[in-house]
Amino acid sequence: MKAVWNRYLTTSLILKITIALILGVAVGLIFGEQAAVLAPLGDLLLNLLTFLIIPLILFTMMVGINQSSIGDLGRMGGKVFIYYTLSSAFAIIVGLAVASLLQPGMGMQLQGNETFDVPENPGVINVLLNIVPSNIFTAFTELNLLGIIFTAFAFGIALSYMRNSTELGSLGEHLYKTVNALNEMTLIVLKAVLQYVPIGIFAIMAKTVGSQGLDTLFSLGEMILVLYAALLVQILLYVLLLFVFKVNPLEFFKQARTPMLTAFVTQSSSGTLPLTLNAAKNLGLSKSLYGFSLPLGATINMDGAAIRIAVSAVFAANLVGDPLSLSEMLMVVLVGTLASIGTAGVPGAGIVMIATVFVQLGLPIEAVALLTAIDAIVGMGATGLNVTGDLVGTTVIDKNEKKRQTVS
Repeated sequence: MKAVWNRYLTTSLILKITIALILGVAVGLIFGEQAAVLAPLGDLLLNLLTFLIIPLILFTMMVGINQSSIGDLGRMGGKVFIYYTLSSAFAIIVGLAVASLLQPGMGMQLQGNETFDVPENPGVINVLLNIVPSNIFTAFTELNLLGIIFTAFAFGIALSYMRNSTELGSLGEHLYKTVNALNEMTLIVLKAVLQYVPIGIFAIMAKTVGSQGLDTLFSLGEMILVLYAALLVQILLYVLLLFVFKVNPLEFFKQARTPMLTAFVTQSSSGTLPLTLNAAKNLGLSKSLYGFSLPLGATINMDGAAIRIAVSAVFAANLVGDPLSLSEMLMVVLVGTLASIGTAGVPGAGIVMIATVFVQLGLPIEAVALLTAIDAIVGMGATGLNVTGDLVGTTVIDKNEKKRQTVS
């Protein structure tokens, strides 16, 4: 038994995840809805990953801030925000282009008996207000990522001030060593959690495939294929961007594949954050950059969700025989970008964004009810791309920053 356990520990994590994915699909197809009995194993994985989010963001950001100047942080923050905004808008354009070419939903008709209650979108203003939490502990318990980022940033700046203060310098250095030690301790816990990831992925995959079945896949297969085609185009554009910034795509995806696959299965950008931060560390990126860019990206940068909005809009318009005009497509880009910023990176958030855009554009809300049938299938691909986009953006900005430092 000990030999088997040692063999498991020494086997490549990506190989274990791949085997878990295949076994999960097989079990889901064979046992159908009975595979839901495995759900607690998947829930445990999500709990473990969520459990690590707060200490990882807090300690990684505080340590990172104390490794850079305030000017560098401001410059990097500006680059991150610009990249995320443009990336989301461009992803919607990619989705519209691919969907307009392949025309999903053309020839189909709504039956008229679908119903769907429009969920409330928190909106951009509320998201911005949530950056400053009224209560730190509430921000932690509600897993308000923007609030946690602000808290880590505020205390990280305060720590930096203490270290550079004549009166508090010694105390600041002791506190910094403590925070750094807590960060390293959190990474040790993460290494242990990584060993459970394949088991959790197997359970989630079996439950998802078992509950969705093949009937749904076949009935809306065209919509699914178009969306995944658009996701593939976006990944190819990521590869091109990595080449432009002289980043080896093979090395990048070697480290990124674990959070990508985990996000694909769990459908949670936020839940996958510990693995995304670990991938950034393995890529050798600056801690002062990825410490805030990745948690921020898990909240506001959703390229996969943006593509999903675009493809869904074209699909809904085709269902009623009224294809989107150019002005309506431009409106999809604007509203879709704002909606993607104003929605949290958790399972089911994609439907909230789609409903928001449909209401704004006057598209049939009944189509959203139809799309909920394939929510899990399309949500998996979209979430996987969300995490990929965050890592690509952080990688190219890190490359640009290091080039700037070399020149100067």
